[in-house]
Amino acid sequence: MNKDQVKGRVSEAEGKVKEVTGKVVGNKDLERKGSVEKHIGKEQADHGDRQNDLQKKH
Repeated sequence: MNKDQVKGRVSEAEGKVKEVTGKVVGNKDLERKGSVEKHIGKEQADHGDRQNDLQKKH
């Protein structure tokens, strides 16, 4: 597992927590920020997955 995979998955989880917390407390700003962070984390993790796949092929 590379650092992009780890950081991306951590960021994705943190974003999900913020998103759900925002929904529960009715804070739309926190909910939006959490959603954005979750999606950015997913993209970073996906990037790490692609890098890992490329390294395995070589």
